[in-house]
Amino acid sequence: MKEDQLLTRRRALFAGAAVLGLGGAVGTARLFGADDPARPVRSAAAAAGPQARTPVKSSVYRLQPLTGDGPSRHTPARTAVRHEPILSLSGRGRSMALTFDDGPDPQYTPDILRTLRAYDVRAVFFVCGEMAVGHKDLLREMADDGHIVGNHTWTHPLLTQLTRSQIRSEMVRTCAVIEDAYGEAPLWFRAPYGAWNRNVFELGAELGMEPLGWTVDSRDWTAPGTDTIVDRVEGGAAPGVIVLCHDAGGDRSGTVEALRQYLPSLLDSGYHLTVPRRRVG
Repeated sequence: MKEDQLLTRRRALFAGAAVLGLGGAVGTARLFGADDPARPVRSAAAAAGPQARTPVKSSVYRLQPLTGDGPSRHTPARTAVRHEPILSLSGRGRSMALTFDDGPDPQYTPDILRTLRAYDVRAVFFVCGEMAVGHKDLLREMADDGHIVGNHTWTHPLLTQLTRSQIRSEMVRTCAVIEDAYGEAPLWFRAPYGAWNRNVFELGAELGMEPLGWTVDSRDWTAPGTDTIVDRVEGGAAPGVIVLCHDAGGDRSGTVEALRQYLPSLLDSGYHLTVPRRRVG
């Protein structure tokens, strides 16, 4: 989807989609208790700076772990149909995941990949087929670096307003592009706007994909500025969280610069930035 179209549609649809999609999932999940081990994250360099940032409260959508961490290239023989997206990951110690939606974008994605490579960190990229088809080289680069590439539909529509056949077409076409460029079919799916329904869960499972949501929203798509993005990610950091960012769909220079700041800070604070792993069998 072209950047201006995606940004306009996102602003118009996001509020309603959040009610349709994440509201139900959050309502049925169990929140962490008051003894959550999260704490404000700041590197020594940031703490010594002349303009210390105000800590941001951790996301209220931090949920109990539902899946493992670490890359896996094995597709289960059968994918169970879920009734809510996976909203957190489990793993040893202080593990969390970074995810980037809507790309790949030739202007911003390469910078994100370079930063992740510099710190030897893996992430999940949920790509849109119409973006990926013209930039398969970036998907191959993701594969070479060990990142996970997931399905984010072809045109980034609000799936809850589509028919079953339309949803399937959005998924299948994107699966084909990913498999051609990345080297294997995607194992993960994320619904645009976080809008899920029974058809989305069932069709995703039929195609061998697990539904992955998020627990910390950077809201970088609103272009709030680098410092705000950094505060939201660092303030929401805790074991098991999944961070939502975007590498396309508008001006993502703030996202690129924020990653350069919060990534070393998280690592210095003992966080292990990893990717979800499918359980086989």
